[in-house]
Amino acid sequence: MENNSPAFKARLGLFIFIGLAIFVIAIFYIGKQQNLFNPVFKVTANYFNVSGLQVGNNVRFSGINVGIVDKISIINDSTVQVDMLIRKNVQEFIKADSEAAIGSSGIIGDRIVIIAQGSNNAATVIDGQRIRSIEPVETDAIIASLQVTASSAEVITNQLAEIMENINSGKGMLGRLIVDSTIAENVNQTIANFMKSSEGLDETIEVTKENVFEFMEKLQLTVAKTEIASNALGEIMVKINSGEGTLGMLIQDTTMAYNLDRTLINLKQSTRGLDENMEALKHNIFFRGYFRKQAEQKELERKQQEKATPAKQDSITAPGEP
Repeated sequence: MENNSPAFKARLGLFIFIGLAIFVIAIFYIGKQQNLFNPVFKVTANYFNVSGLQVGNNVRFSGINVGIVDKISIINDSTVQVDMLIRKNVQEFIKADSEAAIGSSGIIGDRIVIIAQGSNNAATVIDGQRIRSIEPVETDAIIASLQVTASSAEVITNQLAEIMENINSGKGMLGRLIVDSTIAENVNQTIANFMKSSEGLDETIEVTKENVFEFMEKLQLTVAKTEIASNALGEIMVKINSGEGTLGMLIQDTTMAYNLDRTLINLKQSTRGLDENMEALKHNIFFRGYFRKQAEQKELERKQQEKATPAKQDSITAPGEP
């Protein structure tokens, strides 16, 4: 086929057109990924260790890719600055107190920057502002921690295996409980005895409840009777305070109390006059002999009583003498 033939020229033109189309599509796709055709703003964050983060890695906000890592530069021996380009249309959602953490797009995926949501009342982040950062967790540290955990789990597993072996061989209390049937029978017998004791305890509690109920009924009856007696006593006290009855009149009626007092005085005076009359009769010639005989009779009875008293004392002490 000649190079100047129409077919060759057509094929060459088609190849060039397809190549240019692929190139334009690639430029457009890469530009879109790198935010070359979208308005962007810049934020920065400082880290001690970026843990493999590279320029061009994605920046995510709320799980959506919103920008890329534009530049990574070492500021000093302990600080690495990461510059990020983020699309302008999400600026209003990123707050000044948002935090930037370094994570992974998967279990073994590329490293990415994840911007957390800030508080609602915080100000919107501005172009070129530095936001707070969260240090990434190194994979080596995770593996080291897993190794320590695995070692501890191995020790625990060995100890557990040893314990189970001792139990199966009948060592220890638990092993004896499992292997020795005599101990199991004793435990069953103890449980049975405890159940019987529980039944007796239930009966005792039931009888106690019945006695308590009976006592409460009697107590309620006593309280009712006491209330009736209190009411009756209250009525009596009301009548007494109002001057009804003899006792009420004695307490409330001052005239009757005065008369009673005068009667007692007169009775005392009459008693004194009676004593004087009796004394006068003793000295009267007609009654003098009678009172003298009465005095002699009393003196004779006194002497007989004095003679009888020592005789009783001798009869009491005589049996004890040798």
